[in-house]
Amino acid sequence: MCEGIVEKVKFPNKGIVKVEDSEVTVKNTIPGQKVSFVINKKRKGKAEGRLLEILEKSELENAEANCPHYGVCGGCNYQTLPYEEQLKLKAGQVLELMKAVVPNAEDIFEGIRKSPQQFGYRNKMEYTFGDEVKDGPLALGMHKRGSFYDIVTVDECRIVDDDYRKILGATVAYFRAQDIPFYHRMRHEGYLRHLLVRKAVKTEEILIDLITTTQEICAGESCVNETALLDGWKEQLLALELDGSIAGILHTKNDSVADAVKNEGTEILYGKDYFYEELLGLKFRISPFSFFQTNSLGAEVLYQTAREYIGDSLDEKAEKTVYDLYSGTGTIAQILSPAAKHVIGVEIVEEAVEAAKENAQLNQLKNCDFIAGDVLKVLDSIEEKPDFIVLDPPREGIHPKALEKIIRYGVDRMIYISCKPTSLQRDLEVLQAQGYVVERICCVDMFPGTVHVETVVLLSQHRDKNTCLDERGSRQIEMQASRLASLLAQKPDDTIEIDLDLDELDATSAELKATYQEIKDYVLKEFGLKVSSLYISQVKRKCGIEVGENYNLPKSENARVPQCPKEKEDAIKAALKYFAML
Repeated sequence: MCEGIVEKVKFPNKGIVKVEDSEVTVKNTIPGQKVSFVINKKRKGKAEGRLLEILEKSELENAEANCPHYGVCGGCNYQTLPYEEQLKLKAGQVLELMKAVVPNAEDIFEGIRKSPQQFGYRNKMEYTFGDEVKDGPLALGMHKRGSFYDIVTVDECRIVDDDYRKILGATVAYFRAQDIPFYHRMRHEGYLRHLLVRKAVKTEEILIDLITTTQEICAGESCVNETALLDGWKEQLLALELDGSIAGILHTKNDSVADAVKNEGTEILYGKDYFYEELLGLKFRISPFSFFQTNSLGAEVLYQTAREYIGDSLDEKAEKTVYDLYSGTGTIAQILSPAAKHVIGVEIVEEAVEAAKENAQLNQLKNCDFIAGDVLKVLDSIEEKPDFIVLDPPREGIHPKALEKIIRYGVDRMIYISCKPTSLQRDLEVLQAQGYVVERICCVDMFPGTVHVETVVLLSQHRDKNTCLDERGSRQIEMQASRLASLLAQKPDDTIEIDLDLDELDATSAELKATYQEIKDYVLKEFGLKVSSLYISQVKRKCGIEVGENYNLPKSENARVPQCPKEKEDAIKAALKYFAML
C-alpha cells in the first residue's frame, strides 16, 4: 500500500501522485488530497494505482458534499469542490492539452463558460432496478462505483430536480410493497428493469417510462396481474404533488439480454408518448428515446458559443452551404439554417436523423437536409460542396480517413465542438499541419460536478485551397490509419499483448476502444456466454462500426458461415456500449 498527495489531475479524471521518483495515476481524486492506494499496474515506466481511501481532504474542497450519495454512486467526482474551483480545474486541464499542440493557446483561450444551473440541470435520467447488496431490498437508481451489479437508490440525487426524486421514491416504494422482482442479468429472470424519466425545462412537461421484461410476474408464490399492477403504479404517480405536469406514463417491453434500455414495444398507460422542448427559439418534439442534450440550458450556452464563433462567416444573404457533420438530431443545423442557403447534416444513428427531419419540419425550416450514414462513407456521395463545416463528433473524435476528406474541401473556416479534449488535441494537430489556424478556444461546462467538459474551437484556413495535403499532414493521417490497419490485419486466432492508454491514443476508430478479447471477457463475465471473433465482427458490421474489409469473411463464396444468435448479438451490443463503441 502507498500514500501520497495528489499533485494535479489530468483529463479525464487522472490524479497524479509522486511515489519516490515515479508518477502514479490514481483516478477519482482531487488536487491536494492525501490518498492511500495500491499499484495494480506497472509497465513501460507508467504506473496505475487503485484508490483505497482519501486520508485527508484537499484545501480546495468544501467540508461536505451536497449529495448524500457522493462517493458511493459512480458519478459527480468533483461535487466536493466549490463550483468556481471545478471550472478552474476543467479549464486548466483543457488549456494544458491545447498548449501541447496550439502554439499560441494561452493567448486565444477564452476560459470556460458556466452551466446556468449547478444542480438540477439534467432533463433525463435512466434508473436501474436491482439491489444494493446481494438479496437485499429492491433498489432503484445508479450503479455503485466500481460495480456492475450493485445499485444505489439515489432518491436524494442533486443533479435532477425534486420531481425526479419524488417519482423515483414513489416507484421503488410501490414495487417493494408489491414484492415485485427485478431482472437478474445473469439468470435472465425477473420483471423490473429500468425507469426512464424526462422533463422539459421550458414547458415542465414530464414523461415517465417503466421498462420491464414480458416474463410472468411472480410475487412470492403467487402470480400478479400485470394490468392491475401497472394501473396501481400509474395512480401512485398521478397522486404526486409535482412542480411539473405529467404528459405521459408509459410501459416499454424489453427482453434483450443486454443491460441497456431498449424499446421492443411501448404502450401508453396515461396521456401521450412525447412532449415539446424549446431551445434558442426552436421547438423540438421529445419522445422517451429521442436523442437530445441532457442539460437544456447548458446546451443553449454551448450552441450560442458556436453561433458566436461562426459570426460573420455566414451572413444574411444566405448564400453558403453548410455541412453539419455528426449532426445528431440536427440542433446546430437548425440554428444555422436562417443564415445559410443549404444545411446538410450527416449522422450515423438513423433514429436521430428521423428526429432531425421531424424537428426541421416542426420549425418550418425547408433548407435543411439530413443523411443517415457514416461520415467517412457519406462524404463521397454528396455532390454539393460545403462553404463552411461544423464538426461535432463522438468522444473518440474523427476517423483519420474522414478527417482527410474534410481537409480536402479546403473551406475557409470550420467549427469543432468536442466532448473529449484529448481527441480534439489529436485532430487539431492534423488540421494545423494542413494550414488551418486555431483562432479561438472556449470551454463550456455542461455537467457540473462531473469530470466532463465541452470545448468549442474556431479554425480558419491559411493555405492555398488548391494544394494537396502537405507531407507532414499526410504522414500523420497515414500513421493513424496504419494503427487501425495493424489491428484489423490480425487473424481471429492471433494472440497479441498490447498496452494502450485510450485517453492518449492517436487513433480514433472504435476498433481501438476495446480488443476482441476484452469484448469476449466482458460478455462471458456479464452474461455467461462465450462468443467468437466472427460473431463480434458480424455485430460490429451490423452496428456500422468499422471492421477490416476482409476481416472474418469466408475464404470462398460458397463457404457456410454461422450467424450470430440473437441472444449473443444482444450481449455483444451491450459490451460495445460498455466500451463506448456504440
